[in-house]
Amino acid sequence: MDYTPVWLTLKLATLTTVVLLLVGAPIAWWLARTRCWCKHVIGAVVALPLVLPPTVLGFYLLVLLGSNGPLGQLATELTGRPLAFTFYGLVIGSVIYSMPFVIQPLQNAFEAIGTRPLEVAATLRASALDTFFSVVLPLARPGFLTAATLGFAHTVGEFGVILMIGGNIPGETKVLSVAIYDHVEMLEYEQAHILSAGMLVFAFAVLLVMHLLNKRLQRVGQ
Repeated sequence: MDYTPVWLTLKLATLTTVVLLLVGAPIAWWLARTRCWCKHVIGAVVALPLVLPPTVLGFYLLVLLGSNGPLGQLATELTGRPLAFTFYGLVIGSVIYSMPFVIQPLQNAFEAIGTRPLEVAATLRASALDTFFSVVLPLARPGFLTAATLGFAHTVGEFGVILMIGGNIPGETKVLSVAIYDHVEMLEYEQAHILSAGMLVFAFAVLLVMHLLNKRLQRVGQ
């Protein structure tokens, strides 16, 4: 049994989750606070991966990241190879595909804070940046926990988008879901059972831990 896909999957999920939290938090904050007419348009774009078939999203990402695509050509000029069928191409695809699972929980958490804590911070002459880090982030901690957990777990379970833009390159793009598919195709059901059972236990553990931590944080906040 080769466990390289397991470690590659954990690496991909960790990096994707970190990028999504850094990029998604400002977007979620803007969506929660803005009254701009384009708010619903941006919100729909963020939620698009929820309803778009993974093969469709993967196809357009392949076009974008391939040797003839704009990002692929830029990567070729800088590194000598396009982003398609590379680990970093998987990261870009995973960030886009898992975006709603991170941004929407963060947006809900920011909206639940309301305006009262922000007004109190303003009366104390706190800057906008200080208010965000000292007031908003502690109050939105359950939302960040939910967003990080869902983003990580969703990335671990990706298949369609990964296969489209990454293919099946051992040690670089062959993640856990692709490895299970390979074992099933080769009728290696024992190996497929081991990896699938591991993913099943992992998914259950993630949901259980998220539920228990959220419940504990709610008690602490009361």
